[in-house]
Amino acid sequence: MELHAGPRFNVIDYGAMGNAETDDSQAFLKAWKDACNASYGIPTLLIPKEKTFMLQPLLFSGPCNPPIVHIKLKGNIIAPKNIKGWKLGKGTRKAWIGFKRINGLVIRGGGQIDAQGAPWWNAYFNSEINRPTALHFSECNNLFLNGLTHINSPKNHISINRCNGSFISKLHFIAPDQSPNTDGIDISSSSNILIKNSKIETGDDCIAINHGSTFISIIGVYCGPGHGISIGSLGKNGAHHTVEEIYVRNCTFNRTTNGARIKTWIGGQGYARKIRFKDIIVVEATNPVIIDQQYNPYDSAEAVRVSDVSYDNVRGTSSSPHAIKLHCDKNIGCTNIVLKGINITTIAGNKTYASCQNVKGVCSFCNPHVPCLSHS
Repeated sequence: MELHAGPRFNVIDYGAMGNAETDDSQAFLKAWKDACNASYGIPTLLIPKEKTFMLQPLLFSGPCNPPIVHIKLKGNIIAPKNIKGWKLGKGTRKAWIGFKRINGLVIRGGGQIDAQGAPWWNAYFNSEINRPTALHFSECNNLFLNGLTHINSPKNHISINRCNGSFISKLHFIAPDQSPNTDGIDISSSSNILIKNSKIETGDDCIAINHGSTFISIIGVYCGPGHGISIGSLGKNGAHHTVEEIYVRNCTFNRTTNGARIKTWIGGQGYARKIRFKDIIVVEATNPVIIDQQYNPYDSAEAVRVSDVSYDNVRGTSSSPHAIKLHCDKNIGCTNIVLKGINITTIAGNKTYASCQNVKGVCSFCNPHVPCLSHS
């Protein structure tokens, strides 16, 4: 993506110290205000290399004058190192760094974002406190994220909500495999999102696609450790949730608890449909292929409808002999589920097996054999 020269706003010129100790939040906000209000060209907010900037929770908000605003993150930004040091206020309670109503936002530069989440994980294990997301994007159309490293979020690393048209590439997410709820990217109420060529190593879903998401493409993502790429969960507390037109291709799941997963709550309403997983490699994944329409089961006549789902060319190894689980609701069921070219063995190369309930569809060239699907 070529950006034509415009005014540059270096956070150092606004008083930021970059010594990893001083609170540089106000300098960043002042630089942002000038960049957002720039009157010509494509403005660049520069976060220089070889410095580490400590930021309190803050919100970068628009709308901005220029059609594109560039944040060039070459250095490092870090959150306060302990919970007591966080100054959470109105508008920043749910996220460390928020971006709202900014169209044409570009963030790139090779820098690192460290949310210093370990104290939050420890507190959560003891008391289940509310933890913030690291980066939250809301109503940011035509968002572009490239070439950044995100580590150790208190909760999920990136949330994308009510955004249309995003291109996300060459991101690297790192958090311990036991860190709670540290999803890489969570998407909701958004459309036309492309995520590609990224590596996600965290303690929960690598990518979670939630209610209101349409036309989401995920290509060339390496996932693991983590919980795989998930559609949902959908329909919690009886909610009406919808997801459709999801395309996941050329992805690798390495020692994940799940691979390609769809999960919906019993009692929910709505649908998950037109979902395609293609050219997937699984390496010692626990549940390589899983549809769970009975997530957190209790008795109800309602369920989120799951239909028009395909798994095409999924191959590799499972850490469990139970490689495929298609468990659908007894009242609603899952329809038009198509499996083609599946070859999953155990780590030792032994046979695996599949289980399925209340599923209608077709399986061709499937190893393991899927008993409840018709075979062509």
